[in-house]
Amino acid sequence: MKANSIRARVRAEMTEEIKEIARRHLATDGANLSLRAVARDLGVVSSAIYRYFASRDELLTALILDAYNALGGCVEEAEAAVPREAHTARWLAVARAVRGWALERPHEYALIYGSPVPGYHAPEDTVVAATRAVRVLGRVLQDAADAGALAPNDDPPLPDGSAGDVGRVAETFAPGVPVTTMARGLSAWVTLFGQVSFESFGQMRNTVDNRAEFFEHQMRAQARYMGLQG
Repeated sequence: MKANSIRARVRAEMTEEIKEIARRHLATDGANLSLRAVARDLGVVSSAIYRYFASRDELLTALILDAYNALGGCVEEAEAAVPREAHTARWLAVARAVRGWALERPHEYALIYGSPVPGYHAPEDTVVAATRAVRVLGRVLQDAADAGALAPNDDPPLPDGSAGDVGRVAETFAPGVPVTTMARGLSAWVTLFGQVSFESFGQMRNTVDNRAEFFEHQMRAQARYMGLQG
């Protein structure tokens, strides 16, 4: 094996080990990561970390990208397993995948959907990963529209400013979907993550005990709200 290949493999392994230790710190310290603490757990001097990540923000960005891509991959896989014509079932697969991933990896979910990290600003290269999951919902709505399986709605026209905003979202994620339906889709998306966040962050304690059952009911209600048929 060439020396360059060995160095690249060692670097990749060390990078993954640093990120894994950082994920463990998310569980105890939240997003308040300390490169010094990560270096201590890794058994190296602090300066050694900077060979792999130039700053705490660069390490946070790597963790955020990993989390978005892991969630996106989970959603894509779940939705792909459902027949294309079963639009409601595809939406439910998306919703269940989001909830399952969040409950299984709560600290990573909190990193991307919890409180913003003070002083941290995500770079533009996180956008593609961040939109992987919502693109799946866009495909569901688009396929339902193409198949004539979207129930019409009589919602009033959106105000001009909002119509422009939602129209741009529709052009990006579901070009064949009416603006009013896309607005309902955005509301369903917000409801999905709002409910998952309430459950993940403990706001449902002493309120809803049968959370999985309630979640299923609400996601089916959102399917009807979006007008999904089939």
